[in-house]
Amino acid sequence: QVQLVESGGGSVQAGGSLRLSCAASISRWCMGWFRQAPGKEREGVASIDFYGDAITYADSVRGRFTISIDNTKAIAYLQMSSLKPEDTAMYFCASGPPTGTLATMLRKPQLWLNWGQGTQVTVS
Repeated sequence: QVQLVESGGGSVQAGGSLRLSCAASISRWCMGWFRQAPGKEREGVASIDFYGDAITYADSVRGRFTISIDNTKAIAYLQMSSLKPEDTAMYFCASGPPTGTLATMLRKPQLWLNWGQGTQVTVS
């Protein structure tokens, strides 16, 4: 089973930046970032294929967030800029085989096989 470990969360003022990292014990699969705020469903933020050739973003973060992958180390990153209070959530990393387009996978958390424990991002 693939283990995913997120890091990089924290508290930041609106307009600030944070970078999240997700280290995978083994990965040849797509990797994605999701977030879940209290009382809300988990939503896809960004996803990337293992080679970094295909990327997709949720409309709410496009232009502000950047996903990338270091496939030599199996680490995915999420650079978050121009943060807003509505970005406040627990952020989760996920990995899984390509079972559809990245856009489809971003809409369907159930398609992802492995999940990290989450890292909190708070924007005030």
